[in-house]
Amino acid sequence: MIKKIIFSLFLLMVLNCTKTDKYSTVDASLIDVIPESPSKMETPPPPMEVAKNEVPGEVISPKKTDTISKKIIKNGDMEIAVSNLLEAKKKVSEIIKNNKAYLQSETFRNSDTSENINLVIRVPHQNFDAIINSFSDGIGAVEAKTVKAEDVTEEYTDVSIKLENKRIYLEKYREMLKNAASTKDMLEIQENIRALEDEIDVAEGRLRFIDDRVNYSTLELLLFKEKARSSATSKIGFGSRFGDSIAEGWNSFVSFLLGLISFWPFFIIIPLLIFAWKKWRRKK
Repeated sequence: MIKKIIFSLFLLMVLNCTKTDKYSTVDASLIDVIPESPSKMETPPPPMEVAKNEVPGEVISPKKTDTISKKIIKNGDMEIAVSNLLEAKKKVSEIIKNNKAYLQSETFRNSDTSENINLVIRVPHQNFDAIINSFSDGIGAVEAKTVKAEDVTEEYTDVSIKLENKRIYLEKYREMLKNAASTKDMLEIQENIRALEDEIDVAEGRLRFIDDRVNYSTLELLLFKEKARSSATSKIGFGSRFGDSIAEGWNSFVSFLLGLISFWPFFIIIPLLIFAWKKWRRKK
């Protein structure tokens, strides 16, 4: 009886060991075969693409043609009568300096009736109204004033778009030049490149001109002083104008007479020709 019990325990132990080895083998194989779940793998984010012309920290703006602000050209003309031309010129120079403007040209004229100084002033557009107000106060009597504003935004936008297109075509032609198969093709492409470069230069010059006229307005200022007329030569009144009319009439008559005298060859030659023709006709 004891032998049977011992034999039964031995069989149970053998069966238990066999079962444990079987499960451990399956678990090891599962660990080697089953891959790691892909859901747990994190894909790193792609690196941020930086534009070629982008500066770190700078906000990229849209195309230039989409962000063009208003382009307004302001021009003005003023005529101011002053009592002292030199003092007025000093005041004008001070106002120009205070408004960060500059003098482009200056012309002085001295006639029988007045002395004039014609100034062409370039002033920053933001100071245009201020400098006009300054000239209107404290210099002299404003005889005339004209202010004009011209909106050139449409022209500026049109030129900018065409310029950008020409630059794109220019790059394409340069790429074609690298792959030119014959000398003829190369010469034709070079001619197209030259024409496009000329057109681009013209367009860029036009944009620079518009920017200059927009950023700096132009003001033409005329300072003039009336001269006092002497009583002996030019009195103001009917007697003075009557005498001037007589002198002007006499001068006109003299001019007419001198003009007739300048035709003296015709007065001599034509009568001689007529006399010779009549004499020849009588003989015939």
